[in-house]
Amino acid sequence: MIRLIVLYVLLIANAVTAQTKYETGMQKAFALWGENKSAEASAMFERIAAVEKDNWLPNYYVALINTTDAFMTKDKEKLSGLLAKAQQAQDAATLISPDNPELMVMQCLIYTAWIVYDPMTNGMKYSAKANELYAKAKILAPNNPRVVFSKAEFEIGGAAYFGQDTAPMCKEIERAVGLFATFKPETTFHPNWGADRAQEKLKECKK
Repeated sequence: MIRLIVLYVLLIANAVTAQTKYETGMQKAFALWGENKSAEASAMFERIAAVEKDNWLPNYYVALINTTDAFMTKDKEKLSGLLAKAQQAQDAATLISPDNPELMVMQCLIYTAWIVYDPMTNGMKYSAKANELYAKAKILAPNNPRVVFSKAEFEIGGAAYFGQDTAPMCKEIERAVGLFATFKPETTFHPNWGADRAQEKLKECKK
């Protein structure tokens, strides 16, 4: 997923000759992330956020990078630190852009990271919050592919845990794949990830 996000941004951005400091900084941050230098990329996005005080995107990517890293660790201290940083950036982005479906998905990913780490302790605490937020995001953006896919993927996890039918969620994932095919982000740097994950999940649904 990370490489696809970075490749998309760099290919589009390189086609632009006259670039602002913001654009140059964002490209550098994505390039660092693409080189698996997530801490450096996060720090770069933080520096951009400190300057771009009315722009939610730099903080969004700080949250996304740190949450992505959190999914890949079982070290509680490291995970707690990553998710604390993610939550701080998420809160800052939400202050700039409240009722933003992309940020609602991001918040739900933070909740999910906590649940995946310790389902017994965190499942009840965060599942209800995530379900509520996904429902709100879907009302605001019913055809946003990340909203549709992330909501369905989260619900599949719960359904599988409780032995429930996942067919309705798989149908939504199939719809998300179609939505990804026609989705156009507002700018080069706006969220445009998830298509590959949705296609992989759809394959799992059909097994």
